Amino acid sequence: MTKQKSFKRLVRTRMEKTGESYTSARAALLDAGDERADWPTLTTSEEALVRRTGHGWEHWFDLLDEWAATQRSHKEIASWLREEQNVAGWWAQSITTSYERVRGMRAVGERPDGFVAGASKTVAVSVDRLYDAWVDPERRRTWLPDAELRERTATRPRNARYDWGDGATRVVVGFESKGGSKATVSMSHERLDDAEEADRMKAYWRERLSALKQSLEA
Repeated sequence: MTKQKSFKRLVRTRMEKTGESYTSARAALLDAGDERADWPTLTTSEEALVRRTGHGWEHWFDLLDEWAATQRSHKEIASWLREEQNVAGWWAQSITTSYERVRGMRAVGERPDGFVAGASKTVAVSVDRLYDAWVDPERRRTWLPDAELRERTATRPRNARYDWGDGATRVVVGFESKGGSKATVSMSHERLDDAEEADRMKAYWRERLSALKQSLEA
């Protein structure tokens, strides 16, 4: 077992700064929605990670420490997770990005091709209706009137990819059913120039997803 324990060390550091118990500090860090500026943000929840990979954050952080991942590039880490640990592509990227944030190897939202802004929203409609509200241009204009999106690919009712504006950045959207009457949309705006632009676009997309939710639940 690794001696570095990067995730456990992060929990204890938060405990020292906040006075929280170990359980409370750990729970806060495992919450992908905890966006305090002074703490690394994980890319997904512990529950989702365990469901998709069979293990939680502590397992993956300890395993990467044992492999000396801090000395590797983003591409090398993601490839090792895919090829040696049988982690599916998106999840390998998610683990890699979160590990790099926790270990101070990259800023929140930073990727090799630029910064990314993400947002998500759960809406009380079916996944098909949520998908149509995004993918159909006429319906999209009711809650996203000024955006210039050009569709690259779309797979009903799972995901869609777009060029944004002049094509320098991209928008990637995923849809997940939460049962017949609820569904979640999760999106990322990729290849942004810097952290400031990422913060601006994150605020923009949160506002727009709230408008989407309001329009569908009205």
